[in-house]
Amino acid sequence: MSKRSDVRTATPTVPAASAGEACDVLHVDPARLARLRAALIGPESVEALAETFKALGDPTRVRLLDALSHGALCVCDLAQIIGLSQSATSHQLRLLRQLRIVRSRRAGRMVFYSLDDRHVVTLVRQGLRHVEEEAAKPRRRLA
Repeated sequence: MSKRSDVRTATPTVPAASAGEACDVLHVDPARLARLRAALIGPESVEALAETFKALGDPTRVRLLDALSHGALCVCDLAQIIGLSQSATSHQLRLLRQLRIVRSRRAGRMVFYSLDDRHVVTLVRQGLRHVEEEAAKPRRRLA
């Protein structure tokens, strides 16, 4: 049998999502919270960023971006590189173009695709660096 502690804690004024997430002691700094709220990403940007990360969450699209990080390519070449049909490749490129992740350039009857800007390259490289660092970390064994 365990004894109950006589330590009293402040009651949170904001309900938590679940009992496991509740703070034991309420320590709100209204000025700090107001500054933080003002600095947060706006709703439209949050949605656009989430859509970008959703697009980057597909292995086929990541492979397309990897290929395009080496230079502009046409749909035919991209399809061959990643092993998809031209139709499926075009479909993926259309989605990436709508999100301004890739852009297209027409040269006669050919259309070449490239990454929209250096930010996309940075996103992919940073993500890859993160994944590779995590894979290189030694795994902790559970006792």
